[in-house]
Amino acid sequence: MRRNSRSNRARILAAAREELGRNPDVTLEEIARAAGVVRRTLFGHFPGRAALLDALAEEASEALRGVVTRAPGAEETPQRALARFVLSIWPVGDRYRLLLALARQDLGTERVSEILAPARDEATAILERGQGAGVFHDHLPAAVLSAALEALTLSLLESVNAGTWEDDGTRTAVASLVAAGVSDQSATVIVEDMASELRAEASDG
Repeated sequence: MRRNSRSNRARILAAAREELGRNPDVTLEEIARAAGVVRRTLFGHFPGRAALLDALAEEASEALRGVVTRAPGAEETPQRALARFVLSIWPVGDRYRLLLALARQDLGTERVSEILAPARDEATAILERGQGAGVFHDHLPAAVLSAALEALTLSLLESVNAGTWEDDGTRTAVASLVAAGVSDQSATVIVEDMASELRAEASDG
């Protein structure tokens, strides 16, 4: 019974991610149908839309924490660390991009801030290190620059969601490095090298 319940919950969440990505106004009944469960089963796990979105928000938060946990040590240059960070969080953001917009409406900005906190803290730490090393500009405090890069990333994710732009994360990583103060040419080389390294790591893993 417990195993079946966990399976149903996972199927409902997976269906919710997919259906909400297609139609933000999808009903809970339509999500239940897509998950292959009856309406009563869905409501047994999630009594309303807010509860379902909150569960998806927690999934996103856990995924972001996983990315931060796998972050390299201080021996990596700040430029490469920032490229790695953006390329690593992009798949998470791409998977949950619509959720972030919905969460602001249904759960509030404070909950969204909780979701993004691990990534925000890691980005700020990388930027502080880069400013200290003189490789990132320092006319903005690291926390403010981190917030600006976060807004840039979310805006680009929304453009992907709207179908007006396409990216696998590399173009966003280049834009983030340039915004941090790296030259366009250097940023492109760093991101291409890091993307290749991450692909190799994924195939080895």
